[in-house]
Amino acid sequence: MKKHLLLFVNILLLMSLFAQKPSLTKAYNNFYDKDFDKAKEQIDLCAADEKLSAKAQTWLYKGNIEFLLANREYSEKQKDEHYQIRYPNAPADAFDAFEKAIAINPKVEALDMMNAQDALKQLYPYLLVQGVDQLIANDYPGAKATLAKGIKSYEMDTPQYPMNGDLYYYYAFALENLGETEEMMRNYRKALDDGSTNPYVFAKLVEHYKSQNDRQNIEKTLATATAKNPNDMSVKLLEIDYAYWKGDSLKAASLLNGIDPQSLTSVDEMVNMANFYIKEKRYDDADRLLSRANRISPNNFVILYNLGVCSYSSSEYYFNRQNQLAIQQAAKEDIESAKSASERYLNDAAGYFEQARKLQPNDVNLLNTLRAIYVRQRSPKADEIDALIKQMEK
Repeated sequence: MKKHLLLFVNILLLMSLFAQKPSLTKAYNNFYDKDFDKAKEQIDLCAADEKLSAKAQTWLYKGNIEFLLANREYSEKQKDEHYQIRYPNAPADAFDAFEKAIAINPKVEALDMMNAQDALKQLYPYLLVQGVDQLIANDYPGAKATLAKGIKSYEMDTPQYPMNGDLYYYYAFALENLGETEEMMRNYRKALDDGSTNPYVFAKLVEHYKSQNDRQNIEKTLATATAKNPNDMSVKLLEIDYAYWKGDSLKAASLLNGIDPQSLTSVDEMVNMANFYIKEKRYDDADRLLSRANRISPNNFVILYNLGVCSYSSSEYYFNRQNQLAIQQAAKEDIESAKSASERYLNDAAGYFEQARKLQPNDVNLLNTLRAIYVRQRSPKADEIDALIKQMEK
């Protein structure tokens, strides 16, 4: 009985091994039948086999199978955004396989399959999607590798589907997060040359040229941005920022006055515009914008901090106004009104800075300002903040 059992087990093992034996014919037949899942199982066995991995045909098959898996996956994703991608690396795997096929035999062909050279030129849209998915997952090294392949594919020939700079933009974004500044800037420039209208591309280029004090290229970039995005608010804000940067405050103020704050839609736009209002000491205007931004994006340190700055600056204005009126021996009610306004704004400032402090408790500038507020209010909290600052300085 034991011998029969052992024999049976051995037969099952042999059958299992036979079933798993790598076969290019099986892989091709599965491909031909459009059963790409089984085709992938088979071709992966072939690619792992010492002898078959040396054949260009193996890699041509694998490239075609991965290509069509990628096509199927992303077609399903377009139909249903909740579809779970089963083969996320299919585009990059297809690219690598076609390159291996060419390296072994540039002329390798197979019936009803794309040749490797033509297939490589068509992979860039899939590689872009894979790279963006990796960026979303914060896999910057993976995204860099994938998008580099996408760019190589894109540049092999005149692209059938122009990407309008997207491949270069996302590649540069991956490089930015990896700290590769020089290559990052080269690709942001390539994104612009490829037809990008992405405001972030213009902003990064302007920022870079500002660091080099390169006014000629800043103005060239801004002119291109304005031509491509004449009504884009982020471009208008870039122009205002540049005017301030080069010291032309009159032009900056004029451009600022040309924007209706009610037309701003994003929190970033509101915060940037409010910063310009603060430069102009238009604290009420800044406060209104920041209050809108705070309703949309509560618990945002920058918004809360800048709201504190506006209230604190308004308090300083009315404090100085109170003193001036006292020196001028103005009416008592006017002096009291200025004093009341100063105290009200100071209390508001403390409230905003305390909210911001919960988000970043070790911000030294914030703590110093809070200490100054509490000293003016003669609050015991001033000693508490002072102790914290001294502890941090040790």
